[in-house]
Amino acid sequence: MMSGLTKKNLKKLNSKRGLKLFLKDNDMNVAKALRILNYEAKLKKLQEELITMQQWVEAKGEKLVVIFEGRDAAGKGGAIRRITQNLNPREFDVVALPKPTPEEKSQWYFQRYIKNLPRSGQITFFDRSWYNRAVVEPVNGFCTTEEYAIFMNQVNDFEKMLVDSGVRLVKFYFSISKDEQARRFNDIKTSPVKKWKFSAVDQAALGLWDVYTDYKTKMFEKTDTDFAPWMVIKANRKMRARVEVIQRLLDIIPYNTDTPK
Repeated sequence: MMSGLTKKNLKKLNSKRGLKLFLKDNDMNVAKALRILNYEAKLKKLQEELITMQQWVEAKGEKLVVIFEGRDAAGKGGAIRRITQNLNPREFDVVALPKPTPEEKSQWYFQRYIKNLPRSGQITFFDRSWYNRAVVEPVNGFCTTEEYAIFMNQVNDFEKMLVDSGVRLVKFYFSISKDEQARRFNDIKTSPVKKWKFSAVDQAALGLWDVYTDYKTKMFEKTDTDFAPWMVIKANRKMRARVEVIQRLLDIIPYNTDTPK
């Protein structure tokens, strides 16, 4: 089983963490163990860089907004947890707004999101954002055709105002296949600790796959702008997606320079 392995990989497998992987999972094999160990090592280095990035945001008085969008079970929440795991909790917020109250429904659509924008030196991560109205709401009948049209006519101007006001806006879209979404839904439904996550919207998601795709395509065509472009993360493999999204965030933010660009 160990033939062909390098000394470096053997050392990884014989580490305390490597041995734990085999003890905890009867289906563990060498290739899978190495993927996990390499992922964890890479993730740790990236998380250290995220701390440096956060310190830069605070020191320079930057205002950073990072949006996570994608289909249900695409891995947005898991990625956010890995990003924020070691950050200073006083200098960031994770915003996952519930359905609007009657009062909020009577307000300008963007109003409740504006209340959650970061102050100077802070980062806000949106686990779903105002883009609910671009896809989730029209797909599920949670908004009218007129409300959808108004949003699509206003969203680029809204984001341009944010960017022109000094907000750094980063937009990630997590993309998964229909088969992978079905597999993840099944895992959630059969897990005693995760089944609470499965909602009526999730239940309908697979049947509405093509409708969702149509609205997603319209969203990209309308809102993939020069000042706030979309970055698509292929998320069928969770570990790879988490590493990629962190690396791309670090590449975008000029935290390793003396002055902000």
